[in-house]
Amino acid sequence: MDTKAFKRSLQQSENYHRKGFGHEAEVANVLKSEYQSNLIQEIRNNNYRLQKGDVTIRLARSFGFCWGVERAVAMAYETRQHFPSDRIWVTNEIIHNPSVNQRLQEMEVGFIPVINGEKDFSGVETGDVVILPAFGATVKEMELLNDKGCTMVDTTCPWVSKVWNSVEKHKKRDYTSIIHGKYNHEETVATSSFANKYLVVLNLEQANYVCNYILKGGNKEEFLAKFKNAHSAGFDPDQDLERVGIANQTTMLKSETEQIGKLFEGTMLKKYGPTQLNDHFMSFNTICDATQERQDAMFELVKEDLSLMVVIGGFNSSNTTHLQEIAIARNIPSYHIDSVARICDGNKVEHKPLGKDLEIKENWLPDGPIVVGVTSGASTPDKVVEEVIEKIFQLKAAVALV
Repeated sequence: MDTKAFKRSLQQSENYHRKGFGHEAEVANVLKSEYQSNLIQEIRNNNYRLQKGDVTIRLARSFGFCWGVERAVAMAYETRQHFPSDRIWVTNEIIHNPSVNQRLQEMEVGFIPVINGEKDFSGVETGDVVILPAFGATVKEMELLNDKGCTMVDTTCPWVSKVWNSVEKHKKRDYTSIIHGKYNHEETVATSSFANKYLVVLNLEQANYVCNYILKGGNKEEFLAKFKNAHSAGFDPDQDLERVGIANQTTMLKSETEQIGKLFEGTMLKKYGPTQLNDHFMSFNTICDATQERQDAMFELVKEDLSLMVVIGGFNSSNTTHLQEIAIARNIPSYHIDSVARICDGNKVEHKPLGKDLEIKENWLPDGPIVVGVTSGASTPDKVVEEVIEKIFQLKAAVALV
């Protein structure tokens, strides 16, 4: 289908809303009381440092809620206020933060259930209000909701929409979109729905495999097996890799996205030569500013002499996971938690090591004076960061008394 034409017609519909409903001031006050923190502001004002007893907190200079997340949450709150008695749904988590999603459920915003890996829209009826989350919804989902006659409130982050525009340009010139991302992540699923032909590469290793195939050929069956579920229907690596455009999931590690782009550009240059490069390769800068700022701040923070690192954010939050990777690369003991509830009495913490299931670490706060680095993903409210910091102070004080 002509996805660009569909989006254009959708945006002209009176049932489609991309902006708020005029309740910004009221909602801003509610969000401030529920999600902002005086303690975090105090730490910011004190050069991102706070010391109590044996504990020194070093806060990353960029962390937490980004503009796109703030906008999505504010629009969700406005939607509830504007439609006080209507049934309201969100097609997925509004953002990857458990406390924010829990709060929406308390406001009687329903979440589309997932059954056997598929979203079940059967409970959505004509006239219902449906919120599209910050990382977007697929063309198929938007089409279904439009056909049902639902009111749609689209909170898709403009940076995600920017990637979709790039994919549309790839499609117009019959290029295959090479998407750097996680094939089953909601944002990448939405992005790929705008493409005609696409291939999702997770990392530099997979990108190298694809580039070697472009230059030298290989076993097609092995290729398709390696990228099972990560390519468009009917994908043929022998034909569909002749012209490629680079796109990305906005929350991936910036440096790796750049490396992958340069790798494909160099591969096409080697295969087709400089005079034909522009006929075989396209690239646009679609790296999210907020993601980049948080990663840059993390790279600066891990240069300091830290005893350990605490990374706060949803366990399914891609941008939070990449912050965790930066700490691990510097061999800093690092703990990814999604809320203060993971910090237990008795100097124990339930955390998620990279690529593993939750586990409990005992005696995670060392004896004596410690310096704790703290950062949070773009979907984490300052209030959650405050609760974690206060708990660390409390726990360390209790340990010192033992």
